[in-house]
This record gives sequence, C-alpha cells and structure tokens, in this order.
Amino acid sequence: MLKKDEKEILKELRDIQKDKENWKGHIDEIALKLNDNYSDNVRAKALWMLGEMGLQYPDLVKIHIEEISGYLENENPKFRERSINALGRIGRADKELAIPYLDKLMKAREDEDAAVRLSFIWACENIGTNAPELFCEKLDIFYEMISDSNEKVRMEVPEMFRVIGKRKHHYVEPYLDKLEWIGENDEHPVVRIHSKGAVRITKNALEEN
Repeated sequence: MLKKDEKEILKELRDIQKDKENWKGHIDEIALKLNDNYSDNVRAKALWMLGEMGLQYPDLVKIHIEEISGYLENENPKFRERSINALGRIGRADKELAIPYLDKLMKAREDEDAAVRLSFIWACENIGTNAPELFCEKLDIFYEMISDSNEKVRMEVPEMFRVIGKRKHHYVEPYLDKLEWIGENDEHPVVRIHSKGAVRITKNALEEN
C-alpha cells in the first residue's frame, strides 16, 4: 500500500472519528479496515475506533467482536494493545460481549510489551466499572502487578482496586493494609496517591454499608 493511500485513509478515519453523531452509519465501514489489505497503522486506528464506537453502540459492534478479539494474540504489540482496549470499551457497555474473551484478555497481564500490560489494566477497569464481579476473585493478579517492571503500569494498577472497592468493597478489604503501606512507602508518588485513593474509596463504601 502506498504511503499516500495510507495517509488519505487515516484522514478519512479521523474525520469519521470527529463526527460522533454519525458513528452508527460508519461502524461496518470501519470494520472493513481490519483486513490484511490495509496497513498496520490503518488497522490499529480501526481497532481503536471500534472500541470507542462499541462503548456507544455495543449492539452494532457485536458482529465484529470476534474479528476484533482475533488481534489479542497478534505478533504486533500495537494490535494486541488496541484489541485489548477495544474489548475493554465494548465490555464496559455490555459485559456479555467481553465475557467469552475474558480468559484471553487475562493472559495479557504477562505480555512482554509494557504498553499491552497497561492496556490490560485499562480494559479491566473499563469492564469492572459496570461488572466488578468479573474481577473479584482475580485481585491477587492486580496486587502482584503493583510490582511490575514498568512505571506506567505500576501507576495505573491501584486504580483497579478503586474501581472494585467502590462496588464490591468486601473483596478489596483484605488488601487494605497492603495498599495503605504502599500508599505511604512506595517510591513513586503516583503509585502512592492512587493506592491511597483506592483505600479511601473502599473504606467509604464499607462505612456506608
């Protein structure tokens, strides 16, 4: 594919992205950009857009979710990252659409690419916002990731405890002492702030109930 063609297509995608009022009519058109006839940049952009569109119109994106999920194990980390992000957004709107791919999604916590691991956290936060029950028995995974080798991943992980603690506080309660210690002692200020926030939200929810 010529670079000029890629630039033109990416411009078209950006124009559609800005025109949110007419997204419904473009979903199938965007999904067509996932096939091998398009460049990596175009397909990555299409994956991201389908996620955002899926948050608004999950029923219309539903027919494309198998193709979207097919990128979860792609050799290109950008595709893995964007696929995970899309499933997170779609799953936030309708958890039933994400559940069949949850096992594959959870494997991303061990991805060699830090951006993919970060996307995994964001996706779980998105899905967990409206379906925290899907992650209540998986909190050990997120606690371990507070020690991730990547700074951005470490900064984001405590937010998962905040998301779950708001709605399913009893599941976060066993982690409160550990999170309080991290909130006081971790070397990174954002990790400390987010850990304290998770503790505060969880304790408030416990007191209210």
